Amino acid sequence: MPSVVRQERVAERIQHLIGELLERRIKDPRLAMISVTAVKVSPTLREATICVSALEGVAVRDEVMEGLKHAQGYLRREVGRRLQLRIVPELTFKWDESLEQADHVLRLLDELNDE
Repeated sequence: MPSVVRQERVAERIQHLIGELLERRIKDPRLAMISVTAVKVSPTLREATICVSALEGVAVRDEVMEGLKHAQGYLRREVGRRLQLRIVPELTFKWDESLEQADHVLRLLDELNDE
């Protein structure tokens, strides 16, 4: 089983590569202005969960997720080709809700300060 350090290194490389591909190679308008916020790789390196968010926020979540589903095969092929991994992980995309949660907490705090 790969070490935790290798797992983290692979996750960082995948995060950088997917971000670059989304910015420079993917022409799907649904995937404009998205950020890869985190990547978690399983201990076996067979699965990678990629957390994403969009500048427009939750309003475009469904469109973004549909666009990522459509681009999933291409992105996985590029990860395998460019990172030269023996095992190319299955890519799973997940919407990162932490920005919306942080915004909600800030709004609640503002409301408390106003009272």
